[in-house]
Amino acid sequence: MNKNFFFNNNLFIFGIPFLLFTVLILITKFTLVQNYSGMSLAVTIDLLISIPLIYFLLIRKTEISKTTIIPVMVIGMLLGYYFLPPNQQRFLDYFKDWVLPIIEISVVTIIIVKVKRAVKIFKDTEGSDPDFFNTLKKTLSTILPRKLAMLFATEIAVIFYSFIKWKTRAIKENEFTYHKRSGTQAVLSIIILLIAIETFVLHLLLSMWSISVAWVITGLSIYTALQMFGFLKSLSQRPIVISDESVILHYGILNETEIQFSNIENIALAKRKTNTDKLSVKLSPLGELESHNIVISLKKERTLTGIYGIKKKFKVIAFYVDMPNEFTEKLKKFKKDCKGNQD
Repeated sequence: MNKNFFFNNNLFIFGIPFLLFTVLILITKFTLVQNYSGMSLAVTIDLLISIPLIYFLLIRKTEISKTTIIPVMVIGMLLGYYFLPPNQQRFLDYFKDWVLPIIEISVVTIIIVKVKRAVKIFKDTEGSDPDFFNTLKKTLSTILPRKLAMLFATEIAVIFYSFIKWKTRAIKENEFTYHKRSGTQAVLSIIILLIAIETFVLHLLLSMWSISVAWVITGLSIYTALQMFGFLKSLSQRPIVISDESVILHYGILNETEIQFSNIENIALAKRKTNTDKLSVKLSPLGELESHNIVISLKKERTLTGIYGIKKKFKVIAFYVDMPNEFTEKLKKFKKDCKGNQD
């Protein structure tokens, strides 16, 4: 029922602007619009202002980000350029040259302000909730669509963990590291080193053909190495956490999931390979390059959220913990206590 309501609600929200755009496209085919600039102005205003305003009114009480109004405006502008006569497009030119840049600058400014606020919130609450990535995702999701918010959050987090967050994070009683003994740091460090060597050699080869292409490829390689470094640094900043009702599994900013105790069927110390079933996953995106020593089986499917918000369903998850015995004992104890409290 909720899914049907969600589908029908979205169909209504996006269907009305689509219908209005369709009507305006049909109107542009009339001779009156083709020959009378006043009608072209009216159509342009509808494309750029009226329909985005109607869309805003439709989404204002929903969880859809208000910044999605900008793509609606851009769609209206593109439709205007395509369907209005070339000699009736001066108002579109004004919008493209003057209004759209102001809107874009305003959105970027809001994002910068929100990110600064997220950093401040993180610093103020570091003693109680030290997860910067979660704070950043929550902040950006208030101004950007969910997928775009995840994209921005990941890129900003890479920079934050690479250049800003150097202080070692204190591990609390119910938190567990997974990067110290697993060999992950060594694997990622080797990958960064290989990227550096490859970049140097490739730059020399490409520069014989094109200096511009060589520097573009070098820039991309440097950014890739920076991302890998940010991923590496994030491992120590986002430990696995056992809370009162769930276990929160982190693998830096690359993968994460939360499992309620009531959904856990079995917790086992295991080093063998996991099932090849599609619902069996590893917390580490490195796959078989990294070993595991814990396997948790679930009663119901859960979702593993990966880089840039990519999701994958699972019922069995394998991962590495630096202190597996302590982790399983504490997890079983918390699970038992939680069940006792529910009873």
